[in-house]
Parts: sequence; structure tokens; C-alpha cells
Amino acid sequence: MVATPQDIRTADRTDEIATGGPPETPFLLLDRARVERNIERLRARLRQLGTGLRPHVKTAKSVDVARLLFDGGTGPITVSTLREADAFASHGFTDILYAVGLAPHKLGRVVAAHRAGVDLQVLIDSVAQAEAVAAATTGSGVRIPAFIEVDCDGHRGGVRPGDPTAVRIAEVLERGGAEARGVLVHAGGSYHSRSRAELVAAAEHERASAVRVAEDLRGAGFAAPVVSVGSTPTAHAAEDLSGVTEVRAGNFVFFDLVMAGIGVCDVDDLAMSVVTTVIGHQPEKGWIITDGGWMATSRDRGTSSQPIDQGYGLVARLDGPLYPDLVMTDASQEHGTLTIREGSGAALPELPVGTQVRVLPIHACATAAQHDVYQVLQPGTRTIGSVWSRLRGW
Repeated sequence: MVATPQDIRTADRTDEIATGGPPETPFLLLDRARVERNIERLRARLRQLGTGLRPHVKTAKSVDVARLLFDGGTGPITVSTLREADAFASHGFTDILYAVGLAPHKLGRVVAAHRAGVDLQVLIDSVAQAEAVAAATTGSGVRIPAFIEVDCDGHRGGVRPGDPTAVRIAEVLERGGAEARGVLVHAGGSYHSRSRAELVAAAEHERASAVRVAEDLRGAGFAAPVVSVGSTPTAHAAEDLSGVTEVRAGNFVFFDLVMAGIGVCDVDDLAMSVVTTVIGHQPEKGWIITDGGWMATSRDRGTSSQPIDQGYGLVARLDGPLYPDLVMTDASQEHGTLTIREGSGAALPELPVGTQVRVLPIHACATAAQHDVYQVLQPGTRTIGSVWSRLRGW
């Protein structure tokens, strides 16, 4: 969906939006030029390592953003909901990996997708799930492809490397007519890395864990052709992807303050922000109040365990630069509180009522999830040239 171009420049000030400009605040602003730069950065790295990309679309949940990943076309993607799978399939994406542990009652939707020509792959880590996939295959005549999830760091689900359960799962799948397509691992623990060396080590451990389980499957007679790894931190830190066939990452298209906090990107790489308006002041408390609360930015506090806590987000001018040490430190449903970072000697900026500012997200996935659309800047300008829809639901 393309809107009439709207200019966020002003004649006199850079901290206001001109009358008749963009939509009511708060709204989600996307810098297309930064998105394209972020995409090319990862694609170039994976070309160097000789591994394909299966981007995770759960961050953007946008067909328009996904098309940037494939030069306007389509390609293999990862989704986190069957709603995403259905929506992307309707736009020509037919190679889809549903990378959330499978609830057996969803298998009817998986079968329906295959009958519509979509190669929808599922993720399992138990014999019980394998039995459900095998039963659905037998009952439908549709050979359902499944990945065996590998747990490399105790972060969430998965079979630990060396656990014979992986072979047992493959046996149940194949005996029932389903397909043990390969293994999948997500190094969620990499988000807790605090140095480049730790990120590199997490990436190598992720790779080695996946390859080991794939080799165990092959040693038991299963082809397991696909070895799928990936998170945004490890995708950017990996130095060797031998044995890996594809990398999944999603946050990299936008980045956020969590990624900046662990050294995966710079704050200047963040491509998404929430535009809010100053609606009040509490000078005796050092507060600036905006119309953007947690309904606009989310309650994610992902940097609270990092060396530098960024609250609910850093605050920037519309024309780019950050206000020194100005942080969104509190949020109610529709109110955001901006204060100077504790211990800083910076002065609270003079932001009159009506001033519009950008809040940089702590967690891009969570912030984007609060909104229905992206207001997209035309590259090289401060003009909103298009509005891109995003998906919701399961």
C-alpha cells in the first residue's frame, strides 16, 4: 500500500513535523536506506562464507520488507506463526520453515498448505511430535517435512547433541512416511554474550552442535540434507560455517538496542523508531512526557541485564542525532517518560509541548508488534513515501 508522499521536514525546526504531515503519533518510522544497508551487510558476509540465507520474517512481518531480501522477488523464509506462513504463501513464497515447536493440532493447516503447493516444513524435538507428524502424513497422503530441533545452549527447546532421541525421532518420521529433512539450531544464549570473542564462540558452538546431530542421523542411514543454524548475533559473528546449508536470522533487517549492546551493530544502524509527541513536563522531577507509552514501544526491557541499561529506548531528534543521555525510562499504557540518564551531567533538553521525537527500540520484534503499518522514508530523504502493512495473529 503506497500513501501520498509526506514530508517530515519543517521550514523552521528539525524537532517538529509540519502541519499536514505524517499520521498521528505514535507511529512506526522505517528508514528504508538503513534496512537495505543492513540486508546487504549480512548477505555479503554469507556470500563470503558460502552459505545460503533463509531469513526469519518474524521481526518485520512484512511482505514488502521480505521482498527487499530477494531483490523484489521471493525465496526461502522462516516464520514464527502459521498466519505468517499463509500470508507469505499468498504472495508467492512457497519454501517456508515454521520454526516453532509444533503443536499437533496445527497439522491440519500444514497439510492444507502442502495441498496448495507450499513446502511448509515443521519443527519438532520429541517422539510424541514425530508420531503426530507421521500420523498426519499417513492420514493425508502428504509427506510432511520435519526438522529436528537441536539445543546447543540450554536456551529453550531441542535435543542435546549426542542424545539418541534425535535418531529415534527420525526413525518414527520416516517409518510413518514423513521426511526427516534435517536439523535446526538457534543459539539463543548468544544474546547474553558480552564480547566479540564470546559471540564467535557461540557461533562456532551453534555450528558444531548442529553438524554433530546431522552426522549422527546420517550415520544411522538418514539423509538429513539440511543443516539450519542462525540468530542475528551468530550470523554476524560466524567465522566458519562448514557443514551448514542455511542461516536463519531476522532482527538484522532493523537491529535494536539489544543488538547494539552486545556489539552486533552500532546505534546508527537501527532502521526503525517510534515517533512520539511531547505532551507535558514535570520539571521538578526532570520528566518530559510523551504520547508514546508501552502500547507504542512495548514493555521489553532487554538491555536491563546489559552493562548499559537503555530503559525503554534512547531518544533522538527527527533529523537523526540522539539527544545526549536522554532515555525513555518509564512507560504507562499511553504515556512515555523521558529523563536524563542517572549519573549523567547532560542537561534536560528544552522540548516544548508539540515537539516530536524518535524512540529507538530495545527489541525491534516487540516494538514492531505494537503497530499495524510502517511509515517508510524514501532513501536519501526525510520524506515518507510509502506505507507498508505488517501482519498480526497466529
